[in-house]
Formats: sequence, C-alpha cells, structure tokens
Amino acid sequence: MAGKAVEKRTGTEVDPRDEPSAEWGWHGSFPKATRIGAVVAAVIMFLMLIGNHPNRTEDVVLISIGVGLLLGVLFDVRRSRTAWRR
Repeated sequence: MAGKAVEKRTGTEVDPRDEPSAEWGWHGSFPKATRIGAVVAAVIMFLMLIGNHPNRTEDVVLISIGVGLLLGVLFDVRRSRTAWRR
C-alpha cells in the first residue's frame, strides 16, 4: 500500500556541468532589449500603414498589433516597477 508521505524527487536540479550559468543562478531574460524590440516592432507596424492599401483590413490588423505591443510594454514596465511592493 502506498504511503501518503510526500517524497522529493532527486535529480531535478540543474547540473552546472550542463548549464554553467546555473552555478551562479542566472537564468533570466533581457527585459531592456525585449522592451526596445517591442517598441521598434510597433513603430515598424505603424510605418507599414503607409502604402497603397485598397482596403482598410490591413490597417486594422497593423494598428491592433502595434497597439498590442505597446500595451504589453507598458504592462511590463508597470509590473516591474511595482513588483517590489507586493
């Protein structure tokens, strides 16, 4: 019959030989570069509005993607500034 005690699995840790950065704990991202990339991509989306589009469907899609990217950047900035308060 199986016991009800919770057992820890062994071998779930990252081996520093496989990933040397695990030794000093860096498994992060590049938040500044990500934000800059998102803003550049949004500007490119808005620049794509210039052209001869017979319909406005493309404009709606481009504006939606550009605004979505900018909202994501604003959300990320706000989240990172208030994270220490929680």
